[in-house]
This record gives sequence, C-alpha cells and structure tokens, in this order.
Amino acid sequence: MLGFRGRRRRRLMEQALPEPWDSVVRQRVIYRQYLPPEEQEFLGALIQVFLDEKPFEGCAGLEITDEIRLTVAGHACILLLGGQSDMFPKLRTVLVYPRAYVAPATEHGPDGTVTEGLEGRSGESWSFGNVVLSWRDVRRDAANLQGGRNVVFHEFAHLLDFESGHAEGAPVLPRNAPYADWARVFEREYEALIDSVERGRQSLLDNYGATNPAEFFAVATECFFLKPAELELNHPELYRQLKLYYRQDPARYR
Repeated sequence: MLGFRGRRRRRLMEQALPEPWDSVVRQRVIYRQYLPPEEQEFLGALIQVFLDEKPFEGCAGLEITDEIRLTVAGHACILLLGGQSDMFPKLRTVLVYPRAYVAPATEHGPDGTVTEGLEGRSGESWSFGNVVLSWRDVRRDAANLQGGRNVVFHEFAHLLDFESGHAEGAPVLPRNAPYADWARVFEREYEALIDSVERGRQSLLDNYGATNPAEFFAVATECFFLKPAELELNHPELYRQLKLYYRQDPARYR
C-alpha cells in the first residue's frame, strides 16, 4: 500500500508540467530536446516531484526563482530517467550562490605535507545531504552542451555515489549487475586518465577526474551525457558500464 509520500508522488507524476514551468525548462534545459517524447514527459514528472520534495536556499543574497529551481531540477532529474535512484534520498537542501564562491580547502602533498587555504568553487556535494551550486556556472553549462561540463550533472552524480555509503566511484548498481566488471573497467580507466595527466596528454575525460575515484565517476557522468558518441567510440567499456548503471543510452539520440 502506498504511503502519503507515495500517493503524493503518483498524483504529481500524473500531471503535466504547468505551461509556465514547461516554457522555462524548454529554454534552460536544452538537453531535453534530444530526448524521445516519452522521456521528455517523464522528465517533467520527475521535475515536479523533485521541486515538491527538495528545498532550495539562496546564499550571498541570491533570491531563489522558478528559473533557478527548474534549471537545477531539470538537469538533476536527467540522471534519474533510468529510475536507478529514489529521487536522491540523501539530498536535504540545494544551496545556490549567485556566482563562484570561496570555500576552505585542504591539500595533501605527495610528501605528506598538508596545506590549508581557500579556493574558488562552482559547486560541491556534502555527504550529509547538501548540494552547493554557483548559479552563474549552472546557467553557463546549461547553455553550452558542447562544452563537456555541467556542474549539476557533476554534483548530483556525487549524490548518487553517496547512496552506496561512501563517495568512492562505486554507486549502487542495478540488481544482478556485476560489481567486478564495474571495478575492473573503472580502475583501468581511472589509472589511464592519471597516466594521461602525468604525461601531459589530452584526454576526452576532464583532467579533474584524475583527482580521486569519486571525481572520476562524476567527470565520466558528465562525459556520458554531454559527449556520448565520443565516449562510446573512445572508451566503449566505460560507456557500457555507465549505460548499465544509468539505464540510458544517450549516444542513440545525441
């Protein structure tokens, strides 16, 4: 039997996205136009549930508008079209700054030294449930699908990774999916990216993915949705693992 939340979700998902909201999504979530009609409709349903359940908070004087909420929700819910997550259950609040913000950072050197300071950031995800985003960067990435970067995809991929208990590049896979295959492919691709960075070679995957396995998963997610054909061509096994996890095949419609 469905509980209150289940009934509310079902009711929301049976409704069409209101026209004013749909207009914003068409303008700000350009990725939607590549989706098959049935997935466009499903995305609208997911957006309504997301906005009903996940609060937003403006930081540094930013006023949260429907444009902000719909742009973030639209991109976050693209990751959920395969149904592999129950609407980001660990997410508590989406914090949005008007632009890149400064946050404390700790750097561990190869010799064991630890350096503390400040660094500019466009987004981050916290294990206890907050996602922080720069609205300027969200808008920039949303308008440039060819750029290969999307801070919403990146940070919400971290949230999916956290669902396994730790952000380590190993999210909860679908039932019967072989974790051994995932580990083998991701370890090999991660090590290859580290090698490319150390040798100064260009890679399809953003160099930031060489930071650690969690960042590799987030960067690979961005590439999977934004450069799917290139990823499938140059990293076929990585593409296949992400396809199995997300239960989507963006190379077929991008």
